[in-house]
Amino acid sequence: MTVVGWVRQGCSLVKNIRWLAVIAAMIIVAPSLADARAGAGSSSGSRGSKTNQAPAPTQTAPTAKPVERSTTPDQAAPNPATAATAAAAPRTGGFMARNPFLSGLMGGILGAGLFGMMFGGGFGGGAGILGLLVQVLLIGGVGYLALRLFRGWSAARAQPAGPAQAYMASPPLSAAPMARSAGPLLVGGAAAQLAITTEDYAAFESLLSEVQGAYSKGDLATLRGIATPEMLGYFSEQLSGNASRGVENKVEAVKLEQGDLSEAWSEAGLDYATVAMRFSMIDVTRNIADGRIVEGSDRERTEATEVWTFLRSRGGKWILSAIQQT
Repeated sequence: MTVVGWVRQGCSLVKNIRWLAVIAAMIIVAPSLADARAGAGSSSGSRGSKTNQAPAPTQTAPTAKPVERSTTPDQAAPNPATAATAAAAPRTGGFMARNPFLSGLMGGILGAGLFGMMFGGGFGGGAGILGLLVQVLLIGGVGYLALRLFRGWSAARAQPAGPAQAYMASPPLSAAPMARSAGPLLVGGAAAQLAITTEDYAAFESLLSEVQGAYSKGDLATLRGIATPEMLGYFSEQLSGNASRGVENKVEAVKLEQGDLSEAWSEAGLDYATVAMRFSMIDVTRNIADGRIVEGSDRERTEATEVWTFLRSRGGKWILSAIQQT
């Protein structure tokens, strides 16, 4: 091949690599742009002791993805049935490994015999072969007796103290009907562990708009007052990612279309409320350099359904603690 041919082939290869790089960049950026609103694209945050549990289903959100990112460690309690099975399982290892005293005793006897053999007394000492047989029989008898005693002791330990049914896990209670609403006002459920008032629902709806608005403006100072430090960190990470890609996301005219209370409870001096919300909005992402729309629309409304968890200290105001996708 001539030099000109090599040059042409090299140029063609460079062009192909450039196109592949562009396609790869589009693949990487596209999911992030499609989930540009605050908290979208992942399930993150903390729900106290319920962080690793699925929220109770509602009409608005029958299912929700588990929390993928959280600063709360897994607090799942050990399964009583598993613990009982582990306790009842036979101990591993041989008989000697489980009974160090007996193994030491027999080892001493054998050691003494071998010691005698090495120094001229023979394994059986002065009795010769007869002494050897006697020692072997003695060792065998001691071992047999010890084995029988151990089997009897093990059987006594394995005997249950009560009927087997007493160790069986109780069947789970059936879930109570969830509270449901067809309009923008959330309706509380009688089965909730924490009483949720109309003012609380209004606060949840207001926080939905406030969080999206502050995120849209990149206003971390406002987000600091309406979200936990953990959620603030996730929002800051999202905004930094947008800035790195040279885009900005604007979410406007947020409207709660339907909401359901999933569960509400109190623990460790804090109140929690998990709410499923379906809301509509104007969600558009633009290129910072020229204002070109790269995702969404500045005219058509889009809808999203998410599960938000709020927390408050006793007597304090509600703030956002977690967002889960459906």
